[in-house]
Amino acid sequence: MAAPLAPTSVTIVVPVLNEAESLPQLAAEIQTVAAEEGWGLDVVLIDDGSTDDTWEVVSRLSHQDARFSGVRFRRNFGKSAALAAGFAQAKGDVVVTMDGDLQDDPAEVPKLLAKLAEGCDTVSGWKRSRHDPWHKVWPSRVFNHMVGRLTGVRLHDVNCGLKAYRREAVEEVSLYGELHRFIPVLAHAKGFRPGEVEVNHRPRQHGYSKFGAKRFLRGLLDLLTVKFLTGYGTRPLHLFGGLGLASLGVGTAGVVYLAILWLMGRGPIGERPLLSYSIMAVLLGAQLLALGFLGELLIAYHIRREPPYSIREVAPKRFETSERGNLPPV
Repeated sequence: MAAPLAPTSVTIVVPVLNEAESLPQLAAEIQTVAAEEGWGLDVVLIDDGSTDDTWEVVSRLSHQDARFSGVRFRRNFGKSAALAAGFAQAKGDVVVTMDGDLQDDPAEVPKLLAKLAEGCDTVSGWKRSRHDPWHKVWPSRVFNHMVGRLTGVRLHDVNCGLKAYRREAVEEVSLYGELHRFIPVLAHAKGFRPGEVEVNHRPRQHGYSKFGAKRFLRGLLDLLTVKFLTGYGTRPLHLFGGLGLASLGVGTAGVVYLAILWLMGRGPIGERPLLSYSIMAVLLGAQLLALGFLGELLIAYHIRREPPYSIREVAPKRFETSERGNLPPV
């Protein structure tokens, strides 16, 4: 079990996309909570390719309060890339993530930190009472159930943007694609303990929801990716090799059966469908085995992956470029 945590500094990472109207109020609420709790605070605002005045607001906030900084992407790279950029900038004992649309309540952050202090390494918010349309709520509930069944990490609200992590947990997790919602699952696979607390969910005041059918379908595919990464990410041969051996065994059994029939004089076997199926099963098994070995080879050589984002500029502009990705230090 992880040691209890009494954070002295908190980094809040906020990915934003066209949230110019929401950011001033969100910043004021964060400042109020930090003052009440006595945290050492830094807030990293990631502009993920906004087309409104979001970056102007981020720049203004960074100049008004030195605890706020911003990172601006050249285009929309997605929430996972935004969080990865924010995590690279984080310097607090605890890293908190929240959305920038004001539906996540900064006043709930102390609840997350209290749960961390009980020994958890990651804490997810649970929006028991959601102020979202039914076509967003019900697919989310189905998705949460599937995540729990497939990964063993049973959370009521995997998609909640309000989460808190021990810093070492986010340092151990690599994000790409749209795996941001699975950070607790990925951290759990490395031995970190997940937790969950009920949080207040507020109605949307500005902008519009980015949720849609495509996002739900992508989430299902990402769930399969996470299942593979957490179950077989470092041993792909166990998955592909097992399937390959099964297919190879079935195909071989079919070929042997037909060979026995031919030797016993039971007639020609060339036109029997079983022969075609057996040969295809043997070939499929061989391909799956080869794929498994290839995966093991790639892992053995530690292929280097480039950061999944490109930064246009940062605010305030007093930084020098570092070697960590293409991010400047804060």
